[in-house]
Amino acid sequence: MRVDTATPPPVVSRERLVELLGALPAPVDPDVEVLDVEQRDGYRVERIVFDSEAAMSVPALLFVPDGAVEEARRPAVLAVHGHGTTKETITYPPRLAESGIVVLAPDLRGFGERADWTPEDHYHCDVDLVNGVLVGTTPFAQNLWDMARCIDVLQTLPCVDRDRIGACGWSYGGTVVLFLAAWDERIGAALVSCAVASIASSHRVPWNLCGSQVLPGMADELDHAALVALIAPRPFIAENAKDDLIFPLDAAKTTLETAGAAYAASGAPSGIQLFVIEGDHRFDGTQSLPALVQALSTQSSS
Repeated sequence: MRVDTATPPPVVSRERLVELLGALPAPVDPDVEVLDVEQRDGYRVERIVFDSEAAMSVPALLFVPDGAVEEARRPAVLAVHGHGTTKETITYPPRLAESGIVVLAPDLRGFGERADWTPEDHYHCDVDLVNGVLVGTTPFAQNLWDMARCIDVLQTLPCVDRDRIGACGWSYGGTVVLFLAAWDERIGAALVSCAVASIASSHRVPWNLCGSQVLPGMADELDHAALVALIAPRPFIAENAKDDLIFPLDAAKTTLETAGAAYAASGAPSGIQLFVIEGDHRFDGTQSLPALVQALSTQSSS
């Protein structure tokens, strides 16, 4: 299903988005270290770690298809896991690697290898929000910073075409990809699964949003239609489930129809694709992953 419309989208500038992210760390040399290598059928998985700021490291899995070499650089995808999952448990990195895509799958702060102990009656996302606000930031901004540094790492790899880098995420990972693609124009195509709707529709479920998913003032200025509009004319692929209670399909359709005006104005009236899947809040990828691969494969290479 392709989406376009003449309805004007809400307007927010990229500069304003950066302002709402708040104070960001100083860039550092990522100092990528390979800890382990596992050969699988058709690709290898490197367990790596790199620095995103002076006192923070990011553990990640790097999927490199067989035959990916400097002379034939491949498209690459940043794969972001959802809330409650990790880089180890999501299914889309190996599926993309099997399609010939280089994939970097990191752990977000507070998850996987980056999880800190918290008492049973304390939710780590909300504790992280308190600690972040105390020093003038938020966990969401910190995670967006780390994911932008993942793009830095991908662009240094000799087997990666630095001009054909996409991002894919499900649930909270999809929210990260939505905001990241709106902010970082190096992302050439974005796949957001079960995360596009609207802030108002999502917040009607009181337990949906947590301390890892909010920025100050975002409800007033950064609704999903405005963010998708910032991504235009780059390909935007949405996957939404028919029975998803926390990211309702009707709200997603309205958001994408609204953002479609920005795509039409940018000369890419077919730049938004929506794939509707059966069931509740889940990742499918049957149609959306090939669409992402196709979008990256048809872009101009360096």
